[in-house]
Amino acid sequence: MLRNDLSSFPEYKVGKDFPNALKLSSNEVPFPPAEDIIAAVADAARTTNRYQQPGSLELTNALCNYLGVPADNIFVSAGSTPILQATILASCHTGDEVIVPWRSFEAYPLYVRMAGAEPVLVPLTEDYRVDLEAVLEALTEKTKLIILCNPNNPTGTVITRGEFRAFMDRVPKDVVVLLDEAYWEYNDAPDTPDSVEEYQRYPNLLGVRTFSKAWGLAGMRVGYAVAGEEIINALRLLSLPLTVTAMAETAAVEVLKRHDELADAVEITKAQRDRVCAELGAEKSYGNFVWLPRADASEVETKMLDEGVVIRRYLDEGVRVSITDEAETTQFLEAWRRAGIEPWRS
Repeated sequence: MLRNDLSSFPEYKVGKDFPNALKLSSNEVPFPPAEDIIAAVADAARTTNRYQQPGSLELTNALCNYLGVPADNIFVSAGSTPILQATILASCHTGDEVIVPWRSFEAYPLYVRMAGAEPVLVPLTEDYRVDLEAVLEALTEKTKLIILCNPNNPTGTVITRGEFRAFMDRVPKDVVVLLDEAYWEYNDAPDTPDSVEEYQRYPNLLGVRTFSKAWGLAGMRVGYAVAGEEIINALRLLSLPLTVTAMAETAAVEVLKRHDELADAVEITKAQRDRVCAELGAEKSYGNFVWLPRADASEVETKMLDEGVVIRRYLDEGVRVSITDEAETTQFLEAWRRAGIEPWRS
Protein backbone atom coordinates (compact mmCIF):
# COMPACT_ATOMS: atom_id res chain seq x y z
CA MET A 1 0.00 0.00 0.00
CA LEU A 2 2.84 2.41 0.86
CA ARG A 3 6.29 2.95 -0.63
CA ASN A 4 8.53 -0.05 0.00
CA ASP A 5 11.57 2.13 0.69
CA LEU A 6 10.17 4.01 3.70
CA SER A 7 12.12 1.87 6.17
CA SER A 8 15.38 3.11 4.64
CA PHE A 9 14.58 6.78 5.27
CA PRO A 10 16.75 8.43 7.93
CA GLU A 11 14.45 9.77 10.64
CA TYR A 12 14.74 13.44 11.52
CA LYS A 13 14.35 14.07 15.24
CA VAL A 14 13.80 17.51 16.71
CA GLY A 15 15.75 18.60 19.77
CA LYS A 16 14.58 16.89 22.93
CA ASP A 17 12.63 18.75 25.59
CA PHE A 18 11.87 17.77 29.17
CA PRO A 19 9.61 19.56 31.67
CA ASN A 20 11.50 21.90 34.01
CA ALA A 21 14.78 21.32 32.17
CA LEU A 22 16.91 23.98 30.48
CA LYS A 23 16.47 23.28 26.77
CA LEU A 24 19.65 23.90 24.80
CA SER A 25 18.97 21.42 22.01
CA SER A 26 17.15 23.30 19.24
CA ASN A 27 19.12 26.54 18.71
CA GLU A 28 16.21 28.71 19.82
CA VAL A 29 16.50 32.23 21.22
CA PRO A 30 15.54 33.00 24.84
CA PHE A 31 14.04 36.40 24.07
CA PRO A 32 10.23 36.51 23.72
CA PRO A 33 8.59 38.78 21.13
CA ALA A 34 8.00 42.41 22.08
CA GLU A 35 4.49 43.25 23.27
CA ASP A 36 3.69 45.34 20.21
CA ILE A 37 4.63 42.40 17.96
CA ILE A 38 2.33 40.14 19.96
CA ALA A 39 -0.42 42.75 19.62
CA ALA A 40 0.08 42.98 15.84
CA VAL A 41 -0.10 39.19 15.52
CA ALA A 42 -3.25 39.10 17.65
CA ASP A 43 -4.81 41.72 15.41
CA ALA A 44 -3.93 39.64 12.33
CA ALA A 45 -5.69 36.69 13.95
CA ARG A 46 -9.00 38.56 13.58
CA THR A 47 -9.02 37.66 9.88
CA THR A 48 -8.23 33.95 10.19
CA ASN A 49 -11.73 33.09 8.92
CA ARG A 50 -10.45 34.27 5.52
CA TYR A 51 -7.58 33.00 3.39
CA GLN A 52 -4.49 35.17 3.46
CA GLN A 53 -3.28 36.97 0.34
CA PRO A 54 -1.18 34.63 -1.85
CA GLY A 55 2.50 35.29 -2.30
CA SER A 56 3.15 36.98 1.07
CA LEU A 57 3.42 40.29 -0.76
CA GLU A 58 3.78 42.48 2.34
CA LEU A 59 6.68 40.42 3.65
CA THR A 60 8.24 40.15 0.22
CA ASN A 61 8.22 43.94 -0.09
CA ALA A 62 9.66 44.30 3.42
CA LEU A 63 12.48 41.92 2.48
CA CYS A 64 13.07 43.88 -0.73
CA ASN A 65 13.71 46.98 1.35
CA TYR A 66 15.75 45.18 4.01
CA LEU A 67 17.98 43.21 1.63
CA GLY A 68 18.03 45.52 -1.37
CA VAL A 69 16.85 42.66 -3.60
CA PRO A 70 14.06 42.85 -6.25
CA ALA A 71 10.81 41.04 -5.50
CA ASP A 72 11.34 38.74 -8.50
CA ASN A 73 14.40 37.33 -6.73
CA ILE A 74 12.70 36.55 -3.40
CA PHE A 75 10.51 33.62 -2.42
CA VAL A 76 8.80 33.44 0.98
CA SER A 77 7.81 30.14 2.56
CA ALA A 78 6.69 28.54 5.83
CA GLY A 79 10.24 28.14 7.12
CA SER A 80 13.28 27.10 5.10
CA THR A 81 12.35 23.40 4.98
CA PRO A 82 9.71 23.73 2.21
CA ILE A 83 12.27 25.66 0.16
CA LEU A 84 14.73 22.81 0.55
CA GLN A 85 12.08 20.29 -0.51
CA ALA A 86 10.97 22.34 -3.51
CA THR A 87 14.58 22.84 -4.62
CA ILE A 88 15.20 19.10 -4.60
CA LEU A 89 11.99 18.50 -6.57
CA ALA A 90 12.92 21.21 -9.06
CA SER A 91 16.43 19.92 -9.70
CA CYS A 92 16.23 16.13 -9.33
CA HIS A 93 14.60 13.20 -11.07
CA THR A 94 14.41 9.76 -9.47
CA GLY A 95 17.92 8.37 -9.07
CA ASP A 96 19.71 11.71 -9.39
CA GLU A 97 22.34 12.59 -6.79
CA VAL A 98 22.49 15.37 -4.21
CA ILE A 99 25.86 16.05 -2.58
CA VAL A 100 25.74 16.89 1.13
CA PRO A 101 28.88 17.60 3.21
CA TRP A 102 28.50 15.51 6.34
CA ARG A 103 27.92 15.95 9.20
CA SER A 104 25.41 18.73 8.62
CA PHE A 105 21.69 19.44 9.14
CA GLU A 106 20.12 16.03 9.67
CA ALA A 107 17.03 16.67 7.53
CA TYR A 108 18.99 17.01 4.28
CA PRO A 109 19.36 13.27 3.48
CA LEU A 110 15.76 12.63 4.49
CA TYR A 111 14.30 15.16 2.08
CA VAL A 112 16.57 13.97 -0.70
CA ARG A 113 15.29 10.41 -0.30
CA MET A 114 11.68 11.61 -0.08
CA ALA A 115 12.10 13.04 -3.58
CA GLY A 116 13.47 9.75 -4.91
CA ALA A 117 17.01 11.08 -5.26
CA GLU A 118 20.19 9.74 -3.65
CA PRO A 119 22.15 11.67 -1.01
CA VAL A 120 25.92 11.53 -1.45
CA LEU A 121 27.49 12.29 1.93
CA VAL A 122 30.96 13.82 1.72
CA PRO A 123 32.91 13.82 5.03
CA LEU A 124 34.01 17.10 6.58
CA THR A 125 37.69 17.85 7.06
CA GLU A 126 39.45 16.81 10.27
CA ASP A 127 38.73 20.26 11.72
CA TYR A 128 35.00 19.89 10.91
CA ARG A 129 34.94 22.27 7.95
CA VAL A 130 33.14 21.67 4.68
CA ASP A 131 35.60 20.00 2.30
CA LEU A 132 34.85 21.81 -0.94
CA GLU A 133 37.55 19.98 -2.88
CA ALA A 134 36.06 16.63 -1.85
CA VAL A 135 32.63 17.88 -2.92
CA LEU A 136 33.99 18.67 -6.38
CA GLU A 137 35.60 15.24 -6.57
CA ALA A 138 32.21 13.66 -5.74
CA LEU A 139 30.51 15.23 -8.77
CA THR A 140 29.13 12.79 -11.34
CA GLU A 141 26.80 13.00 -14.32
CA LYS A 142 23.97 12.25 -11.90
CA THR A 143 24.73 15.19 -9.61
CA LYS A 144 21.96 17.80 -9.81
CA LEU A 145 22.20 19.62 -6.48
CA ILE A 146 24.79 20.50 -3.83
CA ILE A 147 23.67 21.60 -0.36
CA LEU A 148 26.07 23.71 1.69
CA CYS A 149 25.26 24.90 5.21
CA ASN A 150 27.15 28.07 6.18
CA PRO A 151 27.73 28.33 9.12
CA ASN A 152 27.55 24.56 9.18
CA ASN A 153 25.12 23.00 11.63
CA PRO A 154 26.19 21.43 14.01
CA THR A 155 29.92 22.21 13.74
CA GLY A 156 29.69 26.02 13.47
CA THR A 157 32.45 26.28 10.86
CA VAL A 158 32.33 28.57 7.83
CA ILE A 159 33.50 28.77 4.25
CA THR A 160 35.50 31.81 3.16
CA ARG A 161 34.35 33.98 0.28
CA GLY A 162 37.45 33.11 -1.72
CA GLU A 163 36.95 29.39 -1.18
CA PHE A 164 33.31 29.67 -2.16
CA ARG A 165 33.91 31.59 -5.37
CA ALA A 166 36.73 29.28 -6.43
CA PHE A 167 34.35 26.38 -5.77
CA MET A 168 31.42 27.90 -7.65
CA ASP A 169 33.63 28.66 -10.64
CA ARG A 170 34.29 24.91 -10.94
CA VAL A 171 30.73 23.66 -10.35
CA PRO A 172 28.92 22.81 -13.60
CA LYS A 173 26.36 25.47 -14.49
CA ASP A 174 23.57 22.90 -14.62
CA VAL A 175 24.14 21.87 -10.98
CA VAL A 176 22.20 23.93 -8.45
CA VAL A 177 23.99 24.98 -5.26
CA LEU A 178 21.78 25.65 -2.23
CA LEU A 179 23.53 27.79 0.38
CA ASP A 180 21.68 27.31 3.67
CA GLU A 181 22.30 30.42 5.80
CA ALA A 182 19.92 29.66 8.67
CA TYR A 183 22.45 31.11 11.12
CA TRP A 184 23.53 34.03 8.95
CA GLU A 185 22.86 36.70 11.57
CA TYR A 186 25.35 35.07 13.98
CA ASN A 187 28.07 34.70 11.36
CA ASP A 188 30.73 37.24 12.27
CA ALA A 189 33.49 35.66 10.20
CA PRO A 190 35.44 38.47 8.51
CA ASP A 191 35.43 36.77 5.11
CA THR A 192 32.44 34.60 4.21
CA PRO A 193 30.04 34.42 1.23
CA ASP A 194 26.76 36.33 1.33
CA SER A 195 24.09 34.78 -0.89
CA VAL A 196 22.41 38.16 -1.34
CA GLU A 197 25.54 39.26 -3.20
CA GLU A 198 26.62 35.97 -4.72
CA TYR A 199 23.35 34.99 -6.45
CA GLN A 200 23.92 37.83 -8.92
CA ARG A 201 27.26 36.30 -9.85
CA TYR A 202 26.05 32.68 -10.07
CA PRO A 203 22.66 31.90 -11.72
CA ASN A 204 22.77 28.35 -10.27
CA LEU A 205 23.01 29.61 -6.66
CA LEU A 206 20.11 29.66 -4.22
CA GLY A 207 20.46 31.30 -0.79
CA VAL A 208 18.07 30.26 1.99
CA ARG A 209 17.49 32.06 5.31
CA THR A 210 14.97 31.80 8.12
CA PHE A 211 13.18 33.83 10.76
CA SER A 212 13.26 30.82 13.11
CA LYS A 213 16.69 31.45 14.63
CA ALA A 214 18.05 34.93 15.37
CA TRP A 215 14.75 36.65 14.56
CA GLY A 216 13.00 34.59 17.25
CA LEU A 217 10.02 33.32 15.24
CA ALA A 218 10.61 29.55 15.46
CA GLY A 219 6.96 28.90 16.27
CA MET A 220 5.72 30.98 13.34
CA ARG A 221 7.59 29.15 10.56
CA VAL A 222 8.81 31.77 8.10
CA GLY A 223 11.77 31.53 5.74
CA TYR A 224 12.84 32.91 2.40
CA ALA A 225 15.04 32.26 -0.59
CA VAL A 226 17.10 34.62 -2.73
CA ALA A 227 18.08 33.53 -6.25
CA GLY A 228 17.79 34.27 -9.96
CA GLU A 229 14.32 34.40 -11.48
CA GLU A 230 14.52 30.92 -13.04
CA ILE A 231 15.04 29.26 -9.66
CA ILE A 232 12.52 31.49 -7.86
CA ASN A 233 9.86 30.71 -10.47
CA ALA A 234 10.52 26.99 -10.02
CA LEU A 235 10.07 27.33 -6.25
CA ARG A 236 6.75 29.11 -6.75
CA LEU A 237 5.60 26.39 -9.14
CA LEU A 238 6.50 23.46 -6.86
CA SER A 239 5.57 24.86 -3.45
CA LEU A 240 2.18 24.55 -1.79
CA PRO A 241 0.23 27.84 -1.86
CA LEU A 242 -0.83 29.82 1.20
CA THR A 243 1.63 28.16 3.59
CA VAL A 244 2.65 31.36 5.38
CA THR A 245 -0.23 32.40 7.64
CA ALA A 246 -1.32 36.01 8.01
CA MET A 247 -0.11 35.92 11.62
CA ALA A 248 3.31 34.58 10.65
CA GLU A 249 3.68 37.15 7.89
CA THR A 250 2.71 39.97 10.26
CA ALA A 251 5.25 38.78 12.83
CA ALA A 252 8.05 38.69 10.25
CA VAL A 253 7.19 42.14 8.91
CA GLU A 254 7.17 43.55 12.44
CA VAL A 255 10.54 42.08 13.44
CA LEU A 256 12.11 43.42 10.26
CA LYS A 257 11.02 46.90 11.34
CA ARG A 258 13.05 46.31 14.52
CA HIS A 259 16.22 44.95 12.95
CA ASP A 260 18.33 47.26 15.14
CA GLU A 261 17.01 45.41 18.19
CA LEU A 262 18.02 42.13 16.54
CA ALA A 263 21.64 43.26 16.46
CA ASP A 264 21.64 43.83 20.22
CA ALA A 265 20.19 40.37 20.93
CA VAL A 266 22.66 38.72 18.56
CA GLU A 267 25.60 40.40 20.30
CA ILE A 268 24.44 39.00 23.64
CA THR A 269 24.36 35.48 22.23
CA LYS A 270 27.70 35.80 20.43
CA ALA A 271 29.40 36.94 23.63
CA GLN A 272 28.10 33.88 25.47
CA ARG A 273 29.06 31.62 22.56
CA ASP A 274 32.63 32.84 22.75
CA ARG A 275 32.55 32.42 26.53
CA VAL A 276 31.56 28.76 26.23
CA CYS A 277 34.21 28.12 23.57
CA ALA A 278 36.85 29.61 25.84
CA GLU A 279 35.79 27.80 29.01
CA LEU A 280 35.34 24.38 27.38
CA GLY A 281 38.22 24.55 24.94
CA ALA A 282 35.98 24.35 21.89
CA GLU A 283 36.83 25.62 18.44
CA LYS A 284 35.40 28.95 17.33
CA SER A 285 31.76 28.74 16.25
CA TYR A 286 29.90 31.13 13.98
CA GLY A 287 26.34 30.05 14.85
CA ASN A 288 24.30 30.32 18.05
CA PHE A 289 25.66 26.98 19.21
CA VAL A 290 28.92 25.27 20.12
CA TRP A 291 30.11 21.91 18.79
CA LEU A 292 31.95 19.55 21.12
CA PRO A 293 33.28 16.48 19.30
CA ARG A 294 33.27 13.67 21.86
CA ALA A 295 33.40 9.90 21.61
CA ASP A 296 31.44 9.79 24.89
CA ALA A 297 28.55 11.87 23.52
CA SER A 298 25.85 9.55 24.89
CA GLU A 299 27.35 9.66 28.38
CA VAL A 300 27.67 13.45 28.25
CA GLU A 301 24.05 13.83 27.13
CA THR A 302 22.86 11.65 30.02
CA LYS A 303 24.99 13.43 32.62
CA MET A 304 23.72 16.83 31.51
CA LEU A 305 20.13 15.64 31.55
CA ASP A 306 20.66 14.43 35.11
CA GLU A 307 21.70 18.01 35.89
CA GLY A 308 18.55 19.41 34.27
CA VAL A 309 20.05 20.54 30.95
CA VAL A 310 19.04 19.19 27.53
CA ILE A 311 21.69 19.27 24.78
CA ARG A 312 21.79 17.67 21.33
CA ARG A 313 23.74 14.44 20.77
CA TYR A 314 24.95 13.26 17.36
CA LEU A 315 25.49 9.51 17.68
CA ASP A 316 28.97 8.97 19.15
CA GLU A 317 30.44 11.92 17.25
CA GLY A 318 29.76 14.81 19.59
CA VAL A 319 27.23 17.12 21.20
CA ARG A 320 25.88 20.51 20.19
CA VAL A 321 24.98 23.09 22.81
CA SER A 322 22.63 25.95 21.92
CA ILE A 323 23.80 29.34 23.19
CA THR A 324 21.29 31.87 24.47
CA ASP A 325 21.88 34.53 27.14
CA GLU A 326 24.20 35.04 30.11
CA ALA A 327 21.91 33.50 32.74
CA GLU A 328 21.26 30.30 30.80
CA THR A 329 24.91 30.01 29.80
CA THR A 330 25.96 30.26 33.44
CA GLN A 331 23.39 27.60 34.32
CA PHE A 332 24.78 25.34 31.60
CA LEU A 333 28.43 25.78 32.62
CA GLU A 334 27.63 25.17 36.28
CA ALA A 335 25.77 21.97 35.33
CA TRP A 336 28.71 20.89 33.18
CA ARG A 337 31.08 21.29 36.11
CA ARG A 338 28.73 19.53 38.54
CA ALA A 339 28.50 16.62 36.11
CA GLY A 340 32.27 16.25 36.27
CA ILE A 341 32.69 16.26 32.50
CA GLU A 342 36.24 16.79 31.33
CA PRO A 343 36.63 19.91 29.15
CA TRP A 344 37.47 18.07 25.96
CA ARG A 345 37.51 14.60 24.50
CA SER A 346 37.76 13.81 20.81
